[in-house]
Amino acid sequence: MSVVCPECDNPLDIDVDDVDAGEVVTCDECGTDLEIVSVDPLEIAPVEEEGYDDEDDDLLADDEDEEDE
Repeated sequence: MSVVCPECDNPLDIDVDDVDAGEVVTCDECGTDLEIVSVDPLEIAPVEEEGYDDEDDDLLADDEDEEDE
């Protein structure tokens, strides 16, 4: 299936049978790392540079709650 890079509009040919949600692919044209958000339908998004992860954020919030007790 073909999608376009959100940074440079380069067409990307991604075989949905070979990727899973959460995997990272790189645009051949601009080098942007793109995360596979969904495979059905195929959706991609740039990987955030700071490495933000909802699960890590939740763990930090839990640790802060324990310190307050």
